[in-house]
Amino acid sequence: MAEPKVKYDRQLRIWGDQGQAALEKSSICLLNCGPTGSETLKNLVLGGIGSITVVDGSKVEEGDLGNNFLVDELSLGKSKAKCVCSFLQELNDAVKAKFVEESPETLIETNPSFFSQFTLVVATQLVEYSMIKLDRICREANVILIFARSYGLTGFVRISVKEHDVIESKPEHFLDDLRLNNPWPELKRFADDIDLNVQDPVVHKHIPYVVILVKMADEWAKSHGGRLPSTREEKKEFKELLKAGMVAQDEDNYKEAIDSSFKVFAPRGISMELQQILNDSAAEVDSNSSDFWVLVAALKDFIANEGGGEAPLEGSIPDMTSSTEQYVNLQNIYHAKAEADFLVIERVARGILKKIGRDSNSIPRSTIKSFCKNARKLKVCRYRLIEDEFNAPNLPDLQKYLTDEDSSIAMGIYILLRAADRFSANYNSFPGQFDSAMDEDIPRLKSTAIGLLNDLGCNGTTLAEDLINEMCRFGAAELHAVAALVGGIASQEVIKLITKQFVPMSGTYIFNGIDHKSQLLSL
Repeated sequence: MAEPKVKYDRQLRIWGDQGQAALEKSSICLLNCGPTGSETLKNLVLGGIGSITVVDGSKVEEGDLGNNFLVDELSLGKSKAKCVCSFLQELNDAVKAKFVEESPETLIETNPSFFSQFTLVVATQLVEYSMIKLDRICREANVILIFARSYGLTGFVRISVKEHDVIESKPEHFLDDLRLNNPWPELKRFADDIDLNVQDPVVHKHIPYVVILVKMADEWAKSHGGRLPSTREEKKEFKELLKAGMVAQDEDNYKEAIDSSFKVFAPRGISMELQQILNDSAAEVDSNSSDFWVLVAALKDFIANEGGGEAPLEGSIPDMTSSTEQYVNLQNIYHAKAEADFLVIERVARGILKKIGRDSNSIPRSTIKSFCKNARKLKVCRYRLIEDEFNAPNLPDLQKYLTDEDSSIAMGIYILLRAADRFSANYNSFPGQFDSAMDEDIPRLKSTAIGLLNDLGCNGTTLAEDLINEMCRFGAAELHAVAALVGGIASQEVIKLITKQFVPMSGTYIFNGIDHKSQLLSL
């Protein structure tokens, strides 16, 4: 067996040792191992998930051979769950695999406590009634739940968990935490000791742009009543002052300063999004609070006191034109400030833990350090019960989606997937499942969809006839190409949720294979 660091080398570069350890400790339950479920689990097994349990009561039939790569002709007539488990273990023998040969619907009805043993449940191809029931079960057991479904050329993915907190959100674009608009004393002293008018041209072209901007911003503030550039004209004037400081055309450090001048113009303090987290009622902690909210309480205290309205410094600086000595010294100044901020938050957090009657050392230093480094990027995701979404969606948004040209097809698919489940409950088959009933099924599905829209408060709204016809033509088939895409999306979200890195999607994901489009609906 290959060493984990060799086997998982590429993904370790994305989510690191901590993320991989979280995956390897997790236990995943899959409901229904058709192509959608199998594709989801395949990606997770290859990623090194700890253990899997596959729940499916069906046998492998000939139709499965054409859309599920994890069964073959030798599997015909055998337990689908057992065959899929066997093939998955061949992909990664480090993953523990079990199977339960039982219908997921039966398990949901007769043994709800079964699901409490898992970190996360992936429920594929469930109808609405079972989705609602399972969602309640998983909420009560504090188990993360992901629904995934492929239906002809369409697909659906929806996360359901009461709350998911993310420390390492890893946004693609985020402003460096350099504090050029609010330097602390040590950074200001370092900048003050460097002369921008030095005569040596080699020294002049190696002054770090951070120093240039700190000094120029200070000069500007002194002559403008303590204000930094805010209007378009002032920002333009500030850039002209930077250009005037150049003594040669090849001074890359001054070009970097001009390109990075927007960092001086950024508002001081914390973002509105972080302020909302600090103002959340969960930040008033007690003995039942999670580690995340204890650290948020400590962060709130820090910002109000030692931080002077700022979050703890991240402590890293980007590459820049500079002499080695000045770059290292600058780096050390940022590291020292970040370490000092961390020690304050650690002290406050341990005090809060003691105050609420918990072990003051129960939160590891590494967790507090990661929290401080990512404090400006914290995310809190909360999800409605799917029953609430189904019964009482946000009506203005629902109506907007139905009438908006860019979202009407995705919303139509969402409504028709739900209508197909109502159709199935009423007629014991999905629309278009039998060719002989196609002519009857189209008006029946249309009538069911209109009834659903009326129940949701969208009286008089209709859906495109072509879309209704297409949904009937699909006949509830699982096509492998669509299942692979939907399974890929679902497994990606599983990894985000388990590693607590990156931000999971916040709404209901709809895949429209007819037009090759995807959309997130917030209902």
